[in-house]
Amino acid sequence: MRSRNVFVLALLQAIGMCGGSIVVLLTGIIGEGIAPAPQLATLPNSLGVVSTALFSIPAALLMRRIGRKAGFMLSLLVALAGAALAALAVSRGDFILLCAAVFLMGQHSAFVLQYRFAATESVPAALSGRAVSLVLVGGILAGILGPEIAKRAQDALPVLYAGSFAALAGLYVLGLLLVLLYRNTSAHADEDAADAQQPERPLGEIARQPSYQVAVLAGVASYGLMVFIMTATPVHMHGHGFSLDDTAFVIQSHIIAMYLPSLFSGFLIEKFGALRIMLAGVLLMLFCNVTGLFSVELPGYWTALVLLGLGWNLLFVGGTVLLTSTYRPSERFKTQASNDFTIFAVQALSSFSAGSLLHGAGWQVMNWLGLGIMLVTGAMILARRKALA
Repeated sequence: MRSRNVFVLALLQAIGMCGGSIVVLLTGIIGEGIAPAPQLATLPNSLGVVSTALFSIPAALLMRRIGRKAGFMLSLLVALAGAALAALAVSRGDFILLCAAVFLMGQHSAFVLQYRFAATESVPAALSGRAVSLVLVGGILAGILGPEIAKRAQDALPVLYAGSFAALAGLYVLGLLLVLLYRNTSAHADEDAADAQQPERPLGEIARQPSYQVAVLAGVASYGLMVFIMTATPVHMHGHGFSLDDTAFVIQSHIIAMYLPSLFSGFLIEKFGALRIMLAGVLLMLFCNVTGLFSVELPGYWTALVLLGLGWNLLFVGGTVLLTSTYRPSERFKTQASNDFTIFAVQALSSFSAGSLLHGAGWQVMNWLGLGIMLVTGAMILARRKALA
């Protein structure tokens, strides 16, 4: 039953990430055509990220009360309504309605983030790294399918791109069927027995641990920079005359690169430790920004976004595995919620600022800023290295 859970969660991860890739690929382009001002083109995507941030704590607390299965199903139902509303919004050319639709879909990402934690609860603690990696492997399928669905369904309805969101609604229906195969599990039974003898610590006490701080830093830096660059890329490419096929190819490659390392990152963490893998992720994201500074041709975009995806995986998976070592089973929901809220609050800020910075300061400034963020992140991880030893 537990191994089946991991497989089901990987497929659900693929569906969730398909939705995210379609939204990122299309909403900025659609927004440029129907938004009141060009600076607002990325607003729908940004509101999706805000939704994820706002729901990250309620998602964890809700599942603590009603169970993970019921929570996953509820979020998919809301996402299904959002995808249908997005198809209607595009058909009408209604920017406000599109913003509302993406906001509804954004909450689903808060629940998708919980898939990795649900997977760690379905395997022995020593295999947590592998479980997280296997679930994230679903993103490889999403990287292939998401942009393809967006392209192939774009003319399915009379108004361009409305069919892409209708197809996404169909994917969410498939997700609802998959959730039926998932079975709720508690955290590791042997740990639960020991944990029952210990009081639940306040969140502040948990947050004072160096391991917790480094884990949150890894999530904030990886997701913050990834969204910052990925949100701006389709708009920047579209503004420089690249076709939807070219843009889809870059985003597709980026998403595959985000999840391809999951085939082996769990084993690498077991062999070399989470901290070394996180630092490798920082280096790859540094190279992403360097590439972005020196090339705005298609190969440059592709290389930068692939490096961004690879670096995100190592930094994020390493941080996730480190986080699971900072809490007792009874503390897991509130610790996971605080971690994810912090990550997505920063991600929302990154997404909101991407459009205005791109139009106001330019692509070069964005990459210089990203370079500085990664240098600071690497320095802070190294500074806490002794405390983690």
